[in-house]
Amino acid sequence: YQFRIFTSIKYIILAKKKLPIIVRDIRENPPSPVNFAVEKNISYSQLSMFTQCPKKWSLQYRDGHKVSEQSIHMTFGTALHEVLQHYLDVMYDKSGAEADRINIEELFEETLRECYAKDYKRNKNEHFSTPEELREFYDDGVAILQNFKKKKGGHFSKKGWYLVGCEIPIVITPNLRLNRVKYMGYLDIVMYHEPTNTFKIIDIKTSTKGWNKYAKKDESKQFQLILYKYFFSKQYNIPIEDIDIEFFIVRRKVYLDGEYPQKRIQTFVPASGRNKVNKATKNLDDFINKAFNLDGTYKDTIFNAKPGKWNCTFCPFKDNKELCNVVGKSL
Repeated sequence: YQFRIFTSIKYIILAKKKLPIIVRDIRENPPSPVNFAVEKNISYSQLSMFTQCPKKWSLQYRDGHKVSEQSIHMTFGTALHEVLQHYLDVMYDKSGAEADRINIEELFEETLRECYAKDYKRNKNEHFSTPEELREFYDDGVAILQNFKKKKGGHFSKKGWYLVGCEIPIVITPNLRLNRVKYMGYLDIVMYHEPTNTFKIIDIKTSTKGWNKYAKKDESKQFQLILYKYFFSKQYNIPIEDIDIEFFIVRRKVYLDGEYPQKRIQTFVPASGRNKVNKATKNLDDFINKAFNLDGTYKDTIFNAKPGKWNCTFCPFKDNKELCNVVGKSL
């Protein structure tokens, strides 16, 4: 992340004269960071966890039972994000030719190794994958990146488009009554289209087989980008109707045979009009009001678990009867 900031600053210096003023202003005026001494931060992942199971959220974030949930899927996603974002940094702030000269396979191998090493330490120095599995994920990543290089023009144009940045920070107060609770997030990719004076927020999602119709209808997934759109508008004083959103979904596994060969890259644009924005912000506000006191401290509410096959199968507390009141009960 520090490397990305450094390279972005370097490219800003090189391209500063030709950048639109609004792009330069956003790059040069990040929000004030959360003051963790007196403020609490929340994120989409916390909102999603609370919605899925309030008990799991309270154990993880309020009660001090934070459990590392490292997996090769998370490590792979982080590495692929970093390489794609670095490629776009170079493509927009230098040139497409310069980006194409990056040895993207070598960069991905190095990045995947570094990400795995960091996650290994977070996982108490315990391995969570095997050399064979790592090789499989590396090969999948290379296939995605090679396809991206060939197809990038269909997704990322330079005609009137500027890269505002990757990992653009959002730090904002969602509920002014609870002004010590800050919503914090990082936008994967933010683009600016100068001819229409509009923005596009793009969220990269890695997926084994892509998103089916059920995944696309999942409002909890949609709320992430809808909230980013809403808060990006508030933070930088941009009309919300001038902001578009898009999920950029990359598949690890594709089936090339058959009548309808699959694509490595899917894009999905969820509805994000006024009704959707209101629904997403209400969902977030309900979470804040249930979880926090006016001074920003956690409420001591006893939250019940939401038992279910999906929730409980992948829960880190599924075998801990002392912490979870549904362990051992029939689902």
